[in-house]
Amino acid sequence: MRLPALAAITTGLMGAALALIFFYAPTDADQGFSQRIFYFHVPIALTSYACFGWGAWKALRYLRTRDERADLESYVAIHQGVIFGALTLITGSIWAKASWGVWWSWSENQLVLFLVLFLFYCAYFMLRFSVAPGPQRANLSAVYALFGVVLIPVSILAIRLSERFIHPVAFNEHGTNMAASQFFTFCVALVAMLALAATMYNVELAGKRLDARLRELREALQ
Repeated sequence: MRLPALAAITTGLMGAALALIFFYAPTDADQGFSQRIFYFHVPIALTSYACFGWGAWKALRYLRTRDERADLESYVAIHQGVIFGALTLITGSIWAKASWGVWWSWSENQLVLFLVLFLFYCAYFMLRFSVAPGPQRANLSAVYALFGVVLIPVSILAIRLSERFIHPVAFNEHGTNMAASQFFTFCVALVAMLALAATMYNVELAGKRLDARLRELREALQ
């Protein structure tokens, strides 16, 4: 799909998601208006997982093919994952403060594990840019990205297995634990966030490729 079309679809989805969140989804009986941040926080978190997973897949492709394009795609995907990971922590803290009166709780494993996942991928950039460009940097980055993806299911399972939930239980073994209107709003918001991540990914990827091409042209003219 061409980038302008993807951007247009993303704009439409984001507009639809915002309309559903603020004008269609019912107000939660327990948490009130602050519960609406759920429709931002959870889709953003799932999108960060998707970005990290995509980065790991591209890292695996690089290790198998030694294609430099896969290395760049892995880097950009992880960069987007870190952006959405930061937004996950920010929206989660705001929601926690509004609903439970605390910004953060170190005793909650699910919160700490997501922070560990986030910091792990932040360290990816320290590793990557501590090595000169070339096959060695690409190899180290790819292996690191693959190790990181192991933390994703651990982070998700920590939320599901926790005995004391800070997170409301939105999904259980019987299906969704919300009204049909809430679930529909959540699904649209999730698709919108994934589309936003895809748009940002393609914009950054196009910029990185253009920058690399310009450097090649400058070197050729020297």
